[in-house]
Amino acid sequence: MFGEVHLVKLSCSWLGCLLAMVLVGPQILRAQNENSGAALEKVLTQMDTTAKTFSSAQADFVWDQFQQVVNDHDVQKGKIYFRRSGKDTQMMAEINEHNGQTTPKYLLYSAGKVQVYEPKVERVTTYPPGKNKADVESFLTLGFGGGGHDLLKAFDVKYLGTERVENVDTAKLDLIPKSKSIRGMFDHFVLWIDPARGVSLKQQAFEPGTGDYRLTTYSNIQLNQKLPDNVFKLKTTSKTQFVSPQG
Repeated sequence: MFGEVHLVKLSCSWLGCLLAMVLVGPQILRAQNENSGAALEKVLTQMDTTAKTFSSAQADFVWDQFQQVVNDHDVQKGKIYFRRSGKDTQMMAEINEHNGQTTPKYLLYSAGKVQVYEPKVERVTTYPPGKNKADVESFLTLGFGGGGHDLLKAFDVKYLGTERVENVDTAKLDLIPKSKSIRGMFDHFVLWIDPARGVSLKQQAFEPGTGDYRLTTYSNIQLNQKLPDNVFKLKTTSKTQFVSPQG
């Protein structure tokens, strides 16, 4: 008799849990989705606000390129500059350290083309983006000057919660490119956005199917400071060769 009563109580308890899961579970999930949606909307709106007044940015950066197959980290450090004038975007990255060695290198995006200047070998390699100009600029403005809701045009965006970066409780976003050509290069991106300033403190780009990624961290970020024009010019010499890859 006691065993039967205990079994009935256990069955009722199990049934109650099951009913709670069936009836209450979807409500909890819906509430969580609504909270995430509200949090995402808040972050995107702040990015929109920053974008409206954005004219320039400069920051120190660390690029960490990880290759899983050889478990190798290729680390570059330097300073990066962004400037927007009308619809035109410019970016200059001054790389001054590569895996602990002083090896100056410059990466410039201006007038719709990418140029890489290697002073050590006196060579500038030019990569005209052609049809991919919009894709190139979408990478450049990820978290720096790009509007939050503009992200929704190019990416499926998911809110991943908050995470502390450099004493800032950042909003963590996952971005999946809608463009097939971009997905061929990067499976998805993760951004850590400073919610107060609407800029990215950290970015991670994942290559498809390899486990490889590039992790970028920014520090000493300054917004809307006057930048001299020569920041966005390569300081070449009379010995510099200009080449462009074929194909």
